[in-house]
Amino acid sequence: MATLNPTLKIDKVAPQPRVGGGGGGGPIRRHPGGGGGGGRDDSYPDFSEQLRRYRLGLAVGLAAVVMLFVSFTSAYIVRQGLGTYDSATGQYVSDWRPVTLPMALLLVNTLLLLASSFTIEKARRAAFEDVAVTPIVAMPGISAGNTKRFPWLAVTVVLGLGFLTGQLLAWRQMYHTGFAISSSPASSFFYVLTGMHGLHLAGGVIALLYAGFVTFLPRSVERRRIVVDVTAWYWHFMALLWLYIFALMKFAA
Repeated sequence: MATLNPTLKIDKVAPQPRVGGGGGGGPIRRHPGGGGGGGRDDSYPDFSEQLRRYRLGLAVGLAAVVMLFVSFTSAYIVRQGLGTYDSATGQYVSDWRPVTLPMALLLVNTLLLLASSFTIEKARRAAFEDVAVTPIVAMPGISAGNTKRFPWLAVTVVLGLGFLTGQLLAWRQMYHTGFAISSSPASSFFYVLTGMHGLHLAGGVIALLYAGFVTFLPRSVERRRIVVDVTAWYWHFMALLWLYIFALMKFAA
């Protein structure tokens, strides 16, 4: 009985050429996150994660500022109801002397601070636009053009310094109208509340100057975005805090 023995031929597979040219290149390194190769390597920081961390740190710091001014508010309200003992009458006499606020000057300062909150928000959005456009501009044959952005950060610094100068002028006007820091408990609270707010706002001005200085440093646009974003949210908080202090001094006196 005949047996059929088929013959199987196996062709020798030709070796595949190496990718990368030159024949001497090493193996292709893949990004460990999957999704195929190309992209940035592990040495690049995750700026989105850094932005979340900086915002969280800012929230923690602002919580401490809120607690500070809540304590000032409690002391302000409680002190209004207290008085000093008068030995002649044998009664407690209120020594709370309402202050006459320089309303025109304080209103101008408020407008300056609100305007600065608008300009720094424009700067924050411009920084995010720079981050979005940078990968496109980096492609060959694409140019960003010669358009210059409006200096929102510089305008914010000028407005912030204008607000601080206006607060000093308000202090001077209060002093010359007989409301020095030691004149009465009410005037003392005015200087303490506005002074603490001005001190925190001065810190924001320093942060703005640093954010503008980062532009001239060899750093990525993502890092500048983080600095501008965190500073902007801090500045917005300072504007809201001033509105609260202004209302407290005006309506709770």
